Amino acid sequence: MALVACPRSNITLLPHGPASASGSRAPGSAAAPPGRRRIRRGRAMASCEGGRSAAAAASHAPPSLLVFSGGTAFNGVVEELKKVTTRVAHVLPVSDDGGSTAEIVRVLGGPAVGDIRSRCLRLSDQSTSEALSVRKLLGHRLPIDPSEAKLEWHQIVEGDHSLWDGVSRPYRETIRAFLVYFHNEILRRSTELFCFTNGSIGNFFFAGARIFFQSLDAAIFLFSRVSQIPAESLVLPVISTNDRLTLGCELWDGTIIRGQNEISHPANGRREIVNKDCNSCTALPSRIKRVFYMSSEGSNLLHEVFPEANHTVLEQLSKVDCIVYAMGSLFTSVCPSLVLRGIGEITASRSIPKVLLLNGSHDRETAGLSASGFVTAIADSLNRTYGDPHKSLKNRPNEYVNAILVPEGGQVPLDVENLAAQGIFHVVTVASIHDPKVGIMFDPPSLIQALTSLISERMDMRPSEPSYITENAKIVS
Repeated sequence: MALVACPRSNITLLPHGPASASGSRAPGSAAAPPGRRRIRRGRAMASCEGGRSAAAAASHAPPSLLVFSGGTAFNGVVEELKKVTTRVAHVLPVSDDGGSTAEIVRVLGGPAVGDIRSRCLRLSDQSTSEALSVRKLLGHRLPIDPSEAKLEWHQIVEGDHSLWDGVSRPYRETIRAFLVYFHNEILRRSTELFCFTNGSIGNFFFAGARIFFQSLDAAIFLFSRVSQIPAESLVLPVISTNDRLTLGCELWDGTIIRGQNEISHPANGRREIVNKDCNSCTALPSRIKRVFYMSSEGSNLLHEVFPEANHTVLEQLSKVDCIVYAMGSLFTSVCPSLVLRGIGEITASRSIPKVLLLNGSHDRETAGLSASGFVTAIADSLNRTYGDPHKSLKNRPNEYVNAILVPEGGQVPLDVENLAAQGIFHVVTVASIHDPKVGIMFDPPSLIQALTSLISERMDMRPSEPSYITENAKIVS
C-alpha cells in the first residue's frame, strides 16, 4: 500500500485508520519536513453499534461532553449518542420567539422553553409502555386550525383525550395538574387571547411548572423526572432566568434585527410551521456580524444587555472531556450561548477536543459562509470581538475549535488552507444521508462513531503532539 502525495501543497496524505489515529507514521511514509505539520486524510464512515472510546474504556467510564446546540438539528443524533454515553451536558438558549413558544412568551412572559422541552423529550425514557405514552403526550402538538386546536386542548386538560391512555394515575395527576395550572394562568390574563394553534403540550406543561415554581431550573428538574431522563444527562439553559430574553443581531451593513425569529426565519406576522431553509424566506441584506441580548423594549445597540451565564454551565464546561458546537442555526442557536462572559474564558483554557459539527447545508443565517467562516463566527462570539472592547478576548480560533466533522457531500465549502491559517488541522469527513426537507445531514451512527474516535485519539495524544487535518484519501495498493 502506497501513500499519495499532493504536489501542489507538499502535503503528505496519511490514511485514516488505527495506525495513524494515534499520531504514528504509517509504514513507508516519510517524516514531515521541519516546521511543517503533516496532514492526513481519511474518512470516518461507520455503522456504529455503540461502544466507548479506548480512553474511556480504560477508565471504565464513558466520555463526558458539553454540547452547545439548539433544539432541533442535534436532536437527530441524541438517540445514537445515548448508546455511547449519557454523561452529556446539553446547553441550550432560551431566546427563541417562534412557534408556540412565542405565544407562551407573549401572553405569560418568561424565557423560551421550546428548545429545552424538545431536548428533554429526546432524552426521555422509552423502555416501558408507560414511558412511551408519557413521551407521546408531552410530544404532541395541537392541530393547525385554531378551533380544532382549542377543542383538543380542552379534551386534554380535562383528562378525556386518548393521549392519556397508558399513563398511570400518579403520572396523570402530576402532568395534568400543571396543564390545568397553565390553563388557569391563561384565563387570568383575560386581555390576551391565547392561540393554541400547533401548540406543544410539553411546552404548556413546562410553562405551567416554571410559573408555579417561579424557577426555570425547578421546571427542568420536574420535567426531567417526569420524562425519566438519566440522572447524568443535564439539560441546561445557558442563562438561568425567569425573565424574558430577547436576541438581537447586528449585520455588517449596520442593520439591527430584533428577535430570533426575525433573524433566522421571519414569518411576516403569519402563524406557520417554521421552515429554516435559506430558500424559504428573503435573504438578509448583509451577513451577520454578531448576536447579542437586548432589553425587552429595546430596538438598537443602546439597549444591549449582558446577562450572566448559568453557573452550572460554567462548572460543566470546566470539567468535561469534550466540547461540541452542534450543527444547526449557527447565529441563533449556538452563538447565543457563546457570547456570555465566562464561556470563552473557560473554553480557551481547556486542553480537550473542541469539535465543530459543520452544517450540511446553508440557511438564511449562513448563506455564503465557508467552513472557516463558521469557525470565525464561533471564535468572534467567544471572544466577544465586536461588543464592549473592555470585555473582549484575543484568543486564536484554534483555542476554541481544534477539530471539525463534515458531512460528506455537504454544501458548505471546505476551505482547508484558510482552516490551516486559523490553526485547525483536524477535519474529518463523515458519512451523510439526504433528508428531503433538510438536505444533507450527518448519518447519526457514523457521526457518533467519528466523535467518540476523535475523543479517544485526542485523550491518548501527548500534549506536545500536533493536530492534524483529516479528509478524504486515495489509497493506492
